[in-house]
Amino acid sequence: MNELTMNLKSHSKIPLYEQIYGYIKTDIQSGRIGYREKLPSTRALSKHLEVSRSTVELAYEQLLSEGYIEAEPYRGYFVAQTEELYCFKKERVQPTLPKEEKKKYRYDFSPNGVDLRSFPYNAWRKLSKDILMDDRTELFRSGDSKGEYGFREAIGSYLHQARGVNCSPDQIIVGAGSDYILMLLSMVLGKEHRIAFEDPAYKQAYRMANALSYETVPVSLDKNGMMVSALEESGADIAYVTPSHQYPTGTVMPINRRMELLRWALKGEGRYIVEDDYDSEYRYKGKPIPALQGYDAHEKVVYLGTFSRSVAPAIRLSYMVLPQPLMEEYERKNGFVHTTVSKVDQLIMQRFLEEGYYERHLNKTRALYKSRHDLLLDGLKPMSDILTVSGEHAGVHLLLTFRNGMTEGELIKRAAKEEIRVYGLSDYRIRETGEEKPTILLGYANLTEEQIRDAVKILEGCFRR
Repeated sequence: MNELTMNLKSHSKIPLYEQIYGYIKTDIQSGRIGYREKLPSTRALSKHLEVSRSTVELAYEQLLSEGYIEAEPYRGYFVAQTEELYCFKKERVQPTLPKEEKKKYRYDFSPNGVDLRSFPYNAWRKLSKDILMDDRTELFRSGDSKGEYGFREAIGSYLHQARGVNCSPDQIIVGAGSDYILMLLSMVLGKEHRIAFEDPAYKQAYRMANALSYETVPVSLDKNGMMVSALEESGADIAYVTPSHQYPTGTVMPINRRMELLRWALKGEGRYIVEDDYDSEYRYKGKPIPALQGYDAHEKVVYLGTFSRSVAPAIRLSYMVLPQPLMEEYERKNGFVHTTVSKVDQLIMQRFLEEGYYERHLNKTRALYKSRHDLLLDGLKPMSDILTVSGEHAGVHLLLTFRNGMTEGELIKRAAKEEIRVYGLSDYRIRETGEEKPTILLGYANLTEEQIRDAVKILEGCFRR
């Protein structure tokens, strides 16, 4: 077989490697690709589908791990013996079910929201026009595999001034979205690691680690963040943390816990801390908390950042800062990987940073979110007898922990009946202990002040019935 044709959706929430994996898996299960049939090489399929070779390799690795295909040295990939599986599927006649309509909500308190009404359209349009004004053919040539040097310089300068990150442009790698950055990082680290995640966790990173075939382990939190004693007991050698604003609880890791975490990393040669600094720009009490990476004197912290939360999700501009030993490993292993972000987009964002547009945009959105944050807190005060608010000092969501006798599921259902969407903290937990208090998340970035005011009044009626 020389090629496989499939309709990949680049704007889907499902990563490309999962889409490729799903297409091939379905074809094998249905018998369209038969036993012992040879699959295209990763190089050939990546060229045919116009995706990176690493994306195809991830799809093949997942198929291998599930036993759908087999790898033969020097020969390639072949479909494994799965006749019983797809014969069984053929015998069963599945009834055609009507497509379930997606429930519509009047108000959606998504904790992942971004106010796109505040997107700097005029500035972005001006920079795009300026960059494309001249007929510069170099704009459309392949650029630096790590990202354009000028863009990486601008990122490094911003990180040093705003986050206290110490790095050179050579340590920065740019990629299209956090999922891609995590895939690159996995290629650098290798698969022989156990990764500890905060519990509750940023589930997308947790899912990615599992999809990349890592052994993962949840580690409990206390009021200061990930418990280092529990981390030590877990046997993990990589800790994935969000110290400046733990997602989703909003905990800020104090300096003593940060030092404790760095000492944990020093105890083992192969230990690393992955610091996800996803929304450090938004803080409403005191000064922004410096990044953990700035305290790292022994090259133990991998720093992850993104512009998707602060500018717009569709920008798909993320980056990581690698410690020097891992950067050398990256150059040795991954030097062949091309950047997934167009040179034009990088140059626009570079100018956006260098010419002060980004700082002005942050000041504007901070003021907007602070106003909505304060309004939401005021609206919740009449319910102080039935709930406790936490996580209110940073980010774009709050946590409400209830003591009104309702379960988390009941709270969510009551709100949904009034066409208001709220989110349960249990969705972010890796494991259940049975001692969890009913807690919901309310994000406010997507909603106007008028919508927040109206929605909170309705919620009070829901939660007091």
